[in-house]
Amino acid sequence: MKDVLNIGCGAGFSGDRLDAPAPVVRTLIKRGGPAVLIFETLAERTLAFAQLARRADPQAGYEALLEPLLRPILRDCLTHGITIVGNFGAANPPAAARLIERLARDLRLPAPRIAVLAGDDLSGPLQQAGPIRDCFGSGFDAARFVSANVYQGAFEIAEAITAGAQIVVAGRVADSSLTLGPAIAHFGWQREDWDALAGGTMAGHLLECAAQVSGGYYADPGKKEVPGLDDVGFPIAEMQADGSCIISKADDTGGIVNSQTVKEQLLYEVHDPAAYLTPDVVADISDASVEEIAPGRVRLAGVRGHPRPPTLKAAAFFEGGWTGDAEISYAGPNAEARARLAMAVLDKRLGELLQLRFDLIGVCSILGDDRGHMLASTPVGQATDVRLRAAARHDDPALIDRLHREVTALWTGGPAGGGGVKVSKRRRLEMRNFMVPRELAPASYHLTAPTS
Repeated sequence: MKDVLNIGCGAGFSGDRLDAPAPVVRTLIKRGGPAVLIFETLAERTLAFAQLARRADPQAGYEALLEPLLRPILRDCLTHGITIVGNFGAANPPAAARLIERLARDLRLPAPRIAVLAGDDLSGPLQQAGPIRDCFGSGFDAARFVSANVYQGAFEIAEAITAGAQIVVAGRVADSSLTLGPAIAHFGWQREDWDALAGGTMAGHLLECAAQVSGGYYADPGKKEVPGLDDVGFPIAEMQADGSCIISKADDTGGIVNSQTVKEQLLYEVHDPAAYLTPDVVADISDASVEEIAPGRVRLAGVRGHPRPPTLKAAAFFEGGWTGDAEISYAGPNAEARARLAMAVLDKRLGELLQLRFDLIGVCSILGDDRGHMLASTPVGQATDVRLRAAARHDDPALIDRLHREVTALWTGGPAGGGGVKVSKRRRLEMRNFMVPRELAPASYHLTAPTS
């Protein structure tokens, strides 16, 4: 067994750059030895909309960009023994596996051994009658219920790889499990090797957002310079048997890996550094060390682990009606005052029908709030390039259409000089997180038989 397992990241979210995985694969091949390529494409709302897609079409519901993500790198990964692990199965892992089989045939490759994970989806009738109702009680709204998925852990991924899977297709697993699973399989970590599991978990946490750790989310001109951001390289973790890792990035790419980028990502979305809860371990980074051992190479060590929690996090989604917005621009002298007048017109015409949110893009938008308190307290200024955005949500889509018409009418029925109207309407989902006793949501995997 090699002392090091190289794990590269090919995506940090659904919609990430399609050309980023190839340099990672080339680097893994160049370095030699056991290697894994992970794809993290599954935000909570991404999964909810995938559930809606599967409801409309039983063959849909997996990552929409799965084929263009895998087509450029599938041959090299299979030829060089690079295991692929991704949560790109989303709401329909079996369908994603079938697409990969078809892609391999199109590329005239031998049929890959694909493992399909199951058990995270709590949306079926039996689960609705059991785990979900037990957790929600009288608060469960069956009429609006869309889906629920539980975050599962890494050991089923490890078992699938040990059983010979070249590709592991998951739905909802913890993001860090995509890295931890291959490390468990490679190093033979056991379920109570808390420190090693915690180290592998935090290595996965560093990888899961792709370019965030290699400069993408770090860049701040004049304060934190990042070279070659237009070609930012995705990260690679060199996993060690003790759970420590060295973070680097794909060769011959832009971006930067240093102690600052690693520390920022290490703390990302971690509420308690001494107790980061995951399905497999509670990780403690309060005494961890981050050391830049060479340019572009940062070592994370000293992560401690504690016994895993008795429950698993889950997310349930319910239909929330419709949300819509409409925008119109004002420019030139007195533009801000004209935009505020347009806002007042809309409020008088729609304020009794809809709870409106207004943003003045260029004045107060990103830091605004739904009730408009910040915008109301912001003095009228002299902005000469302002875009008014009006947004609302409601169960009746006709009222969202009414908002669109009212903003469009400002072309000629509102303040001078308005233009560039743009409108949108989409279904709205409401999310509620809850905890599930892990025995109510057992994970499993199925290793597909290669087809000719």
